[in-house]
Amino acid sequence: MNEDPAFEIHVHGDVKLRAQAGHNALEEALRPLWKYAGAKSLADGAESLYEDEPGIRFDPEESMLHMCWTVEGNEDFRQRLDDLCMNLNDLSEEGAPIEVTFYDADYDEEDEEAGRESRDDFVLLFVGPTPAAIMQAQRNLLVDDVVSLMERHFDGAELAGVVEAIDQLFAQRFERLTTSLDLSRPLHGPGNPGGSHGGNRRPRHLH
Repeated sequence: MNEDPAFEIHVHGDVKLRAQAGHNALEEALRPLWKYAGAKSLADGAESLYEDEPGIRFDPEESMLHMCWTVEGNEDFRQRLDDLCMNLNDLSEEGAPIEVTFYDADYDEEDEEAGRESRDDFVLLFVGPTPAAIMQAQRNLLVDDVVSLMERHFDGAELAGVVEAIDQLFAQRFERLTTSLDLSRPLHGPGNPGGSHGGNRRPRHLH
């Protein structure tokens, strides 16, 4: 990692893991994160840059990996994301989204007041044991977002047709996937759907 980080990078997500996933396997799966932070182990690298963030935690009772973790870094962090997703695909029990936000470390209030854009960026990734599980996680997130938006104008009971249309779109996508060679490649979801660059800054997750 370079000495002068351009970004504060926040990784956020909850991933349900297989019951057989032990500490050693989890530590190896998360190596792209803690190694990037300059740590020698998961225990050393699990703490976030910010004290009010939980960092990287594993709940053995629920077999749930919780990530709310910030590290200083640069564009090369993106290279770690593919390895992280592939590793978590192998350990996950269900599909899950992972949000990665790049906050411009040099951007301040004076820049905002002057109307200058930040280099902030947002990446939404998905992990899961199978392509079907990943698509289910994508579908669930999309339904939540669409219903939440439309409930400002319509009663929830009126939106059954909208949800049905979304389900049909994902059914068609999965059918295309099963008839293509893509099925042989584990998915980690689209790189940057609905991502943001510049403009209004994404708020940090509060706990």
